[in-house]
Amino acid sequence: MLHPLIADISATRHILKKFKLRAVKGLGQNFLIDAEVVRDIVDAAEIVSGDEVLEIGPGIGTLTQGLLEAGAHVTAVELDKKLPAVLSETLEGYENFRLIEGDILKVDIGELMPRPFKVVANLPYYITTQILLTLLEKKLPVTKVVTMVQKEVAERMTAVPGSKIYGALSVAVQFRSEPKISFEVSPKSFLPPPEVTSAVVVCDVRKPPFEVVDEDFYIKVVRASFAQRRKTLINSLTGAGFPKEKIITALETSGIEGTRRAETLSLEEFARLSAALKK
Repeated sequence: MLHPLIADISATRHILKKFKLRAVKGLGQNFLIDAEVVRDIVDAAEIVSGDEVLEIGPGIGTLTQGLLEAGAHVTAVELDKKLPAVLSETLEGYENFRLIEGDILKVDIGELMPRPFKVVANLPYYITTQILLTLLEKKLPVTKVVTMVQKEVAERMTAVPGSKIYGALSVAVQFRSEPKISFEVSPKSFLPPPEVTSAVVVCDVRKPPFEVVDEDFYIKVVRASFAQRRKTLINSLTGAGFPKEKIITALETSGIEGTRRAETLSLEEFARLSAALKK
């Protein structure tokens, strides 16, 4: 270790005090203080020297340091205007670090990361879903997405058809990747401790496992189907504006009962349904 360890409660408190910082609840900030968790995340991302990594919300540089020490070239995007000054000191001397000030949802990620890269991030809970879908739906050269999210979100990402938590997020994530929960993270690993348990999810990005006529339309149908998840497919899709006659024909063509609910459909069945509706 060439630099003082940031993933330590004393070091974190010192940094926060020195820069007069506090966790901003509106930005979903909770500072990681567990070095073992940092190592586990780096291991889960299978970081090797020379890897291009995009980090979202580096904070004071805790996870960033672990990635840099493993030899990754890290590009970090930070929204909080107070933190660049902190990072310039906590990560001083790391030549494999680049900081971009801005909103990850407004940054041109494709231009920023033109070569194959991995995403490693402790995502703010209030905007987790939006960021995940942005990363997976933009057809970026991303190979792996490793994120620490609220445990409940992790379970939804990996849920299977037929379960109560299987939904549009499950389908969207699994359409573009193979997600698995790597490990859970206790609230005690953060300062201040959040009110929920976190989990690290590893998404190995790949092409869809089946052919889809129109990917954007596919996602539109999925979201419409889950918009009123207690209703049948016919009623949900009708409520979303699809003509009822076309829905009935599409369901018959795709071999799907209209009385089923969205949570019972597999990814492949959604593909057949969206293709039939598209025609």
